Amino acid sequence: MRTDPPRSTLPAREHLPVEVTDAPVLDVTIPVHNEEQDLERCVRRLHGHLVRTFPYSFRITVADNASTDRTPEVARRLDATIPEVRAYRLEEKGRGRALRTVWSHSDAPVLAYMDVDLSTDLNALLPLVAPLISGHSDLAIGSRLARSSRVVRGPKREFISRAYNLILKSSLSARFSDAQCGFKAIRREVAERLLPMVEDTGWFFDTEMLVLAERAGLRIHEVPVDWVDDPDSRVHIVSTAVEDLKGVWRVGRALAVGALPLDRLARPFGDDPRDRRIRGVPGGLARQLVGFCVVGALSTLFYLLLYSLFRTMASPQLANATALLVSAVANTAANRRLTFGVRGRERAVRHQAQGLVVFAIGLTLTSGSLAALDAASGTPSHSTELAVLIAANLAATVLRFLLLRAWVFPDRRTDQPSGAEASGVDQPSTANQSLGADRPAANGQPVPYAQRAVPYDQSTAADRPAALDPRDSR
Repeated sequence: MRTDPPRSTLPAREHLPVEVTDAPVLDVTIPVHNEEQDLERCVRRLHGHLVRTFPYSFRITVADNASTDRTPEVARRLDATIPEVRAYRLEEKGRGRALRTVWSHSDAPVLAYMDVDLSTDLNALLPLVAPLISGHSDLAIGSRLARSSRVVRGPKREFISRAYNLILKSSLSARFSDAQCGFKAIRREVAERLLPMVEDTGWFFDTEMLVLAERAGLRIHEVPVDWVDDPDSRVHIVSTAVEDLKGVWRVGRALAVGALPLDRLARPFGDDPRDRRIRGVPGGLARQLVGFCVVGALSTLFYLLLYSLFRTMASPQLANATALLVSAVANTAANRRLTFGVRGRERAVRHQAQGLVVFAIGLTLTSGSLAALDAASGTPSHSTELAVLIAANLAATVLRFLLLRAWVFPDRRTDQPSGAEASGVDQPSTANQSLGADRPAANGQPVPYAQRAVPYDQSTAADRPAALDPRDSR
């Protein structure tokens, strides 16, 4: 990859220049392991399609990860006979490792990959990469679960795919529809920042990359695809599912504690004045209101259940105070994370203390309402008590939101410039992004990258000074 000066944020997306450059615009990687039967047919079919339909320069990279059959020989022959084909050998197995290795050293501004079986119709390739070339999106994925997609596969794989994506939506709040389709693309400057954060080297690589990109606010474009299942698939469903679930747990835990530096993936606002932050005008109000309402509704139900439970063994005032205290702690924690997006443990105790002050105001309102009800009717019924408490809680909820937004979780970025000046986060050293270096993991400790890739044709070392030299293009 390039060794540009460190930047605190990603640059604004721009349309790629149309003039011809030495580097190809698109680099399509095909990760393979023991695919001697299908590799040549796949590469020649893909190459023919790109020659006929793709209006930019391109490269096809065969990333062989530890094949033990004749795959290296086939890849070497394709490298020698087709000018747009490159072949690289990795001595360790893993689709994610192969993709990260090739992408980390490609000089193409748009990086893509597809499975060797070409289950996805190639007519979706240009729509996949067009939003990246135009500067509209950061990543693009093919989706078999879009309404207009046409998919031919058995019920077993259909169930597994939909169940897996349902798990991602419920556990990691993923909004993309299909994480497993082997048909994806990414802009190179995004890959430079994103790939060092992705730990997985196997099949979960795609999912982890998409989840982190989405959480960082990057734009993911989805393309409906026509897809026909490969009956000779080499994927081991059970072991892959187990590893995927482990990956979901690991990524979810890292996101929950704020261990990932996702601010390195921030994009500055575009040139449209409507996209810029106006000084003194708070942002994110609509999203915060929705989050606060959801948390508030759940907190109110939780509070009412606690009150009904405590009321069987205590006076109304004591039951109300205890229920409100417990629900207030839970409410502050939920609003801190879900409504106002505060992650990590910093200021957590202070936020809870401020939340208790807000709780005291709510206690005053609800307790005062109960006292007024008792003075007015003497011995009110339980249903009347609940009705009064609901009304008092509605008033307290409005005040609670205003206090949480303005005092407990103020938007500290409102009076700061957007983009690089507001972030203040340095880009990780480009040395850590080279293949032989260590990359930072979620816990801050270095994790070794994949082993250095070795070109197939050792006899052309004079022409290829490095295994994955970005200048290595014909």
